Amino acid sequence: MNRVRQLAPARRWASSASALSSSSSSSPARNVIDELEARGFIQAVTSPNLRTHLESPSCVYVGVDPSASSLHVGNLLPLLGLLHFRARGHHALALIGGATGSIGDPSGRSTERNALSPAELATNVAGITAQVERFFSRGIEYAGRRGYDVASEPVGRPAASATAVLGARGIDVLNNHDWFRDVSFLDFLRDVGKYARVNVMMARDSVKSRLESDAGISFTEFSYQLLQAYDFATLYRTHGCRVQLGGSDQWGNIVAGIDLIRRLNVPDGAEEAADPAFGLTIPLLTTASGEKFGKSAGNAVWLDEARTSVSDFYQFFHRANDADVEKYLSVLTLVPPAHIAEVMAEHAKAPKLRAAQTLLAEEVTELVHSRAAVSRAQTVQKVLYGSDLASLRAADVLAAMEGDPRLVRVSAADVADVPVSKLAATYGLAKSRGDANRVIEGKGLRVNGAVVADPRATIAHADLIDGHLALLARGSRDIVVLYID
Repeated sequence: MNRVRQLAPARRWASSASALSSSSSSSPARNVIDELEARGFIQAVTSPNLRTHLESPSCVYVGVDPSASSLHVGNLLPLLGLLHFRARGHHALALIGGATGSIGDPSGRSTERNALSPAELATNVAGITAQVERFFSRGIEYAGRRGYDVASEPVGRPAASATAVLGARGIDVLNNHDWFRDVSFLDFLRDVGKYARVNVMMARDSVKSRLESDAGISFTEFSYQLLQAYDFATLYRTHGCRVQLGGSDQWGNIVAGIDLIRRLNVPDGAEEAADPAFGLTIPLLTTASGEKFGKSAGNAVWLDEARTSVSDFYQFFHRANDADVEKYLSVLTLVPPAHIAEVMAEHAKAPKLRAAQTLLAEEVTELVHSRAAVSRAQTVQKVLYGSDLASLRAADVLAAMEGDPRLVRVSAADVADVPVSKLAATYGLAKSRGDANRVIEGKGLRVNGAVVADPRATIAHADLIDGHLALLARGSRDIVVLYID
């Protein structure tokens, strides 16, 4: 008989009586599966028994790959999925791949990842960990403002031991390096490798597609599914975690984890227990044309505002295509499906008003960056695209555009009696004064919304918005905001 390690699940998480029965109309379904289905959030589940299992509080985890120092919009879906579970009274775990990140998941890739140096990986892990903790802290506040019962322990890393959070109701951020660092290669082969079947591993889509390609697959990436399976088995043992959530490209890895849990806990010849663990996959975030979001696709919109400013983040969603906006509202926000339907009906009557896109931009920006960030982003939007520029307040613009290269602070002496054509050249709206003159002749330069007719015109104090602002714009995209002290 094979030696069997006992990984019995820890006791289920305690929760308040109201955890699964919020009285708010913003919570449209009792079981989290009902809500996820209503939002088009579910690609596949490993067992139909998952719904019944989730009638009681459980523990669910999502893996986060630290392949960069920041998450991007494409990473939001699994995090939102985890937030849904947390908002429905389940305990949530976000697992940072501090160990597996040194290898990289081959799922969904046609070539092998470039290996990260230890220093790069450490930087990425630190950045991603802080970002995930911040996301869920803000996410819990966001869910609470929308009627969900989210009273909980604080978001963070367990201070004492892996089992210290048992009985708690919250979100914990873990790092798989904490258990892999003490596992030798021989230990891994003995405790995990002996239960893996190579023919099954080779049949996984992520492996099969690479085997059929010219690039092939290295033994390192081939083994990745065993490492992720070990993560699931470890969380099953230490945290009683019975559900793994991931993108649709994670199906093979999730199934591998469930198979390992089953093999580790069912002795040879014993009757197989039904569903020791479960998996749920969600669709990858794409546009209506099928384009995938992510850094490898070259269109990453980062959650780190140092890499993608809050205003650009807001504008990304405000510019969403009509064909995409309803799906994005469903999967990237906690706006109730019934309200989304109402908004889309109004949007259909007057698409040019972009009411649905405005709601989407407000909701996702609040979730990721805070309510105050929404206000700042809307101020910048008004600066860039608004028609009522006279209503702008200089202090609001200064606060909203802090660090934005389009904002330039100058003294009154710097602009006094200086022709607009020279200002346009000085601050990058034209290559030279001659170029600026040609733009002005073509009526392509505006100051505070008014078309400049004379290249020799200057900006007087009376022309300034709120006594401080001069907005120089060339066309609809290029703008310089002069804040004049």
